[in-house]
Amino acid sequence: MTNKLIKGLVATAILAALAGCNSSDDDKAPTTCAEAGDACTIFTVLHTNDNHGRFWENKDGEYGMAARKTLIEQIRAEVAANGGETLLLSGGDINTGVPESDLQDAVPDFIGMNDIGYDAMAVGNHEFDNPLAVLDSQRSIANFPMLAANIYRADGTRYFDAYKVFDVNGVKIAVIGLTTEDTAKISNPEFISGLTFTDPKEEAAKVIKEIKDAKAADLIFATTHMGHYANGENGSNAPGDVALANALAQGELQAVIGGHSQNPVCMEGGEYADFTPGDECAPDQQNGTYIMQAHEWGKYVGRADFEYFNGELHLASYKLVPVNLLKKVTDANGEETKELVGEAIEPDAALKELLSYYQERGQGQLDEIIANTDGLLDGERANVRKMQTNLGQLVAEAQRSKVNADVGVMNSGGVRASIEAGDISYRDVLTVQPFGNMLTLSTMTGAELTEYLNVVATFDVGESGSGAYPQLAGIKMDVDCEAKTVSINDINGKGYAADATYTFTVPSFNAAGGDGYPKLNPVQTGYVDAEVLYTYFKDKGDIKATDYAPVAGDIQFLNSNSPLACKR
Repeated sequence: MTNKLIKGLVATAILAALAGCNSSDDDKAPTTCAEAGDACTIFTVLHTNDNHGRFWENKDGEYGMAARKTLIEQIRAEVAANGGETLLLSGGDINTGVPESDLQDAVPDFIGMNDIGYDAMAVGNHEFDNPLAVLDSQRSIANFPMLAANIYRADGTRYFDAYKVFDVNGVKIAVIGLTTEDTAKISNPEFISGLTFTDPKEEAAKVIKEIKDAKAADLIFATTHMGHYANGENGSNAPGDVALANALAQGELQAVIGGHSQNPVCMEGGEYADFTPGDECAPDQQNGTYIMQAHEWGKYVGRADFEYFNGELHLASYKLVPVNLLKKVTDANGEETKELVGEAIEPDAALKELLSYYQERGQGQLDEIIANTDGLLDGERANVRKMQTNLGQLVAEAQRSKVNADVGVMNSGGVRASIEAGDISYRDVLTVQPFGNMLTLSTMTGAELTEYLNVVATFDVGESGSGAYPQLAGIKMDVDCEAKTVSINDINGKGYAADATYTFTVPSFNAAGGDGYPKLNPVQTGYVDAEVLYTYFKDKGDIKATDYAPVAGDIQFLNSNSPLACKR
């Protein structure tokens, strides 16, 4: 190469560099939506989860689908006015929790979701609380897809669609549905015997590859019913959304809209923030994936405002918007009252009228007063899944006394609500026990019962509690959480002998292996759990809450981070 040619190339390079410097402002990649201008697309994802039959507002006028519709329509209008579009997703568990809904197979809830305009939902484990014929009927009612990539029939085909692609303001978003593996053990085995629930992490990777190979979407989201557990600490629950995000290559999954653990996922320093209605909320972010969950029952509508430019997704803002929620306040006289958080949301009149038909059905039967309690009977999820409570022990006692059994074993996941002091109605019974499980009776030697309880009493409840945690009546024992063994001290006032014979009750759900309990071949008593509780209340009339308070020392948990349960 000649010197003349080299000098020419150097001069050209210098000129190019100078030209680059002069035009750097024009060529610089935008770092904000404003800089990107027309190349930036805005859209909003709205979400709820764990509806559990709450199509109607509660007695204080909180939440309810009619008010939810008003709020969602207001947000849609605001987003549209700013040039964006919305996508509305549900994290599943539409079924189970409120008598009016349960007695009507959640038909009003699905009708309400249609009217509000949901775009898709994850299939929750409680969608399997009824025979598959009921689930198929619900699917036929829904005007939106029910998604679950990891549920298979015996012939190897998926029971639901794995994903759906939505065009949201010109951006193609694939939404994958995933359901917790725990469904196999926490749903009624009679109803799911022909289905297989595969690992959601593995299934997500397969579906993401399929979407990418087909170039079907710009972004990939998941709507899941798997649970959010801070730092992936899921205890005895199946791995949830955090494990899912961290199992995938970074950037493969942009966002997870979740459910199942029923917590507001608002994070601070990697842990759950002390969130109350109206507070700011920062969703979790793991391995480049945003993870969101809006507590439960439609108490909030999650709102995620996104900006998409330069091939990257940015979360512009996030809120959990309360739906007519009240907070307790103390006035100058020390009296506790409730006040509204935020502005009042007027329920949509047309939807409220539509749903009122279902709300009014059967009110006479549900409002029958059957007993009275002088104190709170505690079935609060955060308590009953981590410790013995008076309501948990009452339910176990009602079941064992119904058939004169020595011991009552009641899974805490089957205790769904508390009962306030005052009158107890049939509605309260169905709210506490909505699943319609049958009472079973088993007979074992002391040694066999010890082996059974070595499993049942040592479930790790983790941070969020576990529905497998047993509420127990008629037994005194020490539980070694590290060794996973129990030492029984007394059964029903009879003492204990390894070769003696004892009887115990357990719901049919658990007798069939639900919640990971050992499978039994028990006597089917023919008694339904809610009927047993109804009869117990009615026969007693007056319930003294302290009569069912756990007695210190009756059940002791050793080598545990909690004196009330196995927790590591």
